[in-house]
Amino acid sequence: MVGLSPAVLARYPRFSLYNSPYTAHDEGCAIDLYPGSRAGSEATRETCTPSPVAGEVIETRTVTAPQKPYAVAHDYLIVVDTGDYLARMLHVKPGVEIGDRVEVGDSLGEMVRSGFFAPWVANHIHLGFRPRDSNPVRASGSLPIDLTVEIEPLAWDGGGRVVATGDTFVVLDSPTHPAPGERFAGIAGTVDGESVVMDGGLPHYEGGGALCRNGDRSPDSVSLAGSAVGVADGRTVTWDDVEVYANGAPITGISLFVAREQFGAKLVCPGHDFSVGDSISMSIRYR
Repeated sequence: MVGLSPAVLARYPRFSLYNSPYTAHDEGCAIDLYPGSRAGSEATRETCTPSPVAGEVIETRTVTAPQKPYAVAHDYLIVVDTGDYLARMLHVKPGVEIGDRVEVGDSLGEMVRSGFFAPWVANHIHLGFRPRDSNPVRASGSLPIDLTVEIEPLAWDGGGRVVATGDTFVVLDSPTHPAPGERFAGIAGTVDGESVVMDGGLPHYEGGGALCRNGDRSPDSVSLAGSAVGVADGRTVTWDDVEVYANGAPITGISLFVAREQFGAKLVCPGHDFSVGDSISMSIRYR
């Protein structure tokens, strides 16, 4: 595993290892680092994106992104040789060139809203690590990310009032962060009686993560808000065939992540008619 220091993670108010449909995130082998503190901050635009790694830039590349009405036509790859690994970073238009030396916190360029994002996904920088002797462009074969910070599990019964909305999501006022700015926290789940922090898109992405779980544990059932949702093998979770409901109506799912400053459950529900102040009760059922 490749560890990210607490000082690096503290630069980003939110992060997720599993909240993505792309294979680069399988087994928690990549991390998405979000500059916006509120889960619904899709419009975030960063002209100076701080680098999470130090080293020499060895590759920059422009790639065609899926066409989306809310996104730019191209995405970008920046590869930095840290001396120990190759760090692959996406979703930032390079303000650096091959041969440049960057330090942690230096600007990499302008963050872009990528066509690889679903409409409810906020702008972020994707980071993964590969061995130095590997192909720097390929995403497969990346190494698991080791989180070096404590994450507090937040109990949540599935309820709350809407505090923010977008066309494809709502954000609730619950669960609340117990100590904003002091430590990371995430929605709690349970694995074999052990409290864990849940990560991923339930169930709209194939799997998720149980971040506070010891990686060498045998498979066990996972529950969230009192309902069984999947099976954890180590820290990686495969979702059961479940569906998420808000006030009795089916929705796309729950966006699960880790945050340091603000918190509140994010429900993914394109075409919803919820408004700020509405009370929502979430439930999970087998199909």
